[in-house]
Amino acid sequence: MSPAPLTGELLELGTATLYEASGIDCALDPRVRPAWAGARVAGPAFPVVARPADNLPLHRALELAAPGEVLVVQAGGAPHGYWGEVLAVAARRRGIAGLVIDGGVRDTERLAAIGFPAFSRWIAVHRTGKDDPGRLGEPTVIGGVPVARGDMVVADADGVVILPAAQVDATVRRSRERVAKEEHFLERIRAGESTMDLYGFRR
Repeated sequence: MSPAPLTGELLELGTATLYEASGIDCALDPRVRPAWAGARVAGPAFPVVARPADNLPLHRALELAAPGEVLVVQAGGAPHGYWGEVLAVAARRRGIAGLVIDGGVRDTERLAAIGFPAFSRWIAVHRTGKDDPGRLGEPTVIGGVPVARGDMVVADADGVVILPAAQVDATVRRSRERVAKEEHFLERIRAGESTMDLYGFRR
């Protein structure tokens, strides 16, 4: 499947379904949340490691990440404004799909107006330095989940999941099966059946 239909289907399936279908601990710390209501993104990961309170690696990443990739930034959970309107506009120009950062962002109203999807642990105005080059494109861990370049990032109102590249196809297949099963159950629930019976919870 080409990237655009795949990312579209991943967004349609949603993070909750993908997480359950994956069978692995692929969900980031739930404190990493959308920076604005309605933000959502899916695409291959471009990992970035930034020193706390230094956003130079994010500027550098915009020159190295490929169009369609999602910047996945390990910033140590520090409450600083690593990302705002200027970087979002630059990212849009480069074709970067979105941002997931274990750190902070700011200019959230402008990010929403631009339509740039950003997910962060904090909304924070505190300034950052631009001194340390960081590490780009190397495997890291963010929000308790390992990430390597090319792993699939999906983020929406329910949270953020990172699917290892080798498990994406199987997870999508199981997700489709899960959705079909749930739609069948929903029809039966609307017809009056009990979830206790449907799921076999009675002893």
